[in-house]
Amino acid sequence: MQKFTPFLMFTGRAEQAMNLYTSLFANSKILSIARYGPNEAGAEGTVVHATFTLNGQKYMCIDSSVHHDFDFTPSFSIHVQFESEPEIDRVYAGLTQGGNVHMPLGPYPFSKKYAWLSDQFGVSWQLDLAASE
Repeated sequence: MQKFTPFLMFTGRAEQAMNLYTSLFANSKILSIARYGPNEAGAEGTVVHATFTLNGQKYMCIDSSVHHDFDFTPSFSIHVQFESEPEIDRVYAGLTQGGNVHMPLGPYPFSKKYAWLSDQFGVSWQLDLAASE
């Protein structure tokens, strides 16, 4: 069976991003980290390849050793549905520190409480509070 895993490319801050994300979401952890060593293509100590989970969903990431003229774009985002208001508020506060808010956390015609933002690393997130039955 094919598996689909989101793959995030950072430029020297992959480990910092993984630490933030795994601290904000339950059932999340860093599974593995391989680092560049001395005299390798990337800056020593940065991430050659890593895997982590956010609430059980596996992700991969790297610190690119090559400079690119592109970065993350809000046209692709990670959508997270929350069951509680305190939880969405806590995660929103954590992800917006140093980031850019596209749609502030609040009520919208399509959601009781929703936000769209790019975090300090440029990764785009949509946070959505589940409608109560």
